Amino acid sequence: MTTPQTPAPIAVTTINRGLPAGKMPELRMMPSPSDANVYGDVFGGWIMAQVDIAGSLPATRRANGRVATIAVNSFVFKNPVFVGDLLSFYADIVKVGNTSITVQVEVYAERNRLQADTVKVTEATLTYVATDSDRKPRKVPPIETLIHP
Repeated sequence: MTTPQTPAPIAVTTINRGLPAGKMPELRMMPSPSDANVYGDVFGGWIMAQVDIAGSLPATRRANGRVATIAVNSFVFKNPVFVGDLLSFYADIVKVGNTSITVQVEVYAERNRLQADTVKVTEATLTYVATDSDRKPRKVPPIETLIHP
């Protein structure tokens, strides 16, 4: 009587060239034809709006509530974005003030739905202000009050 042989394990390799290692994107989007001109190039204003949303997410968590964009400190388009690109928006808080939070956002495009073909398309720095229910500036709470055991 023969014993069935177990097939050799197949090595699975994750291709993640070009995306930041060990980081999770705040937002992932795929622009559609309505977000682009007749040549398929995505409008810069659409990208700016998505960057603002992505940057507001960590700012809102850190402020423990409402924030409003008060400044776009820098914004650089490094490569074009096309309809069908899968965009990953990475956002990191770089500074916390009394009422303000500054966030660095980097955007990467996976071309042709292949992680192997990934390019950095945009980087920006935005500042948000924590606001109360009357939309007036309020203090950003100390980090210790946000950590739950």
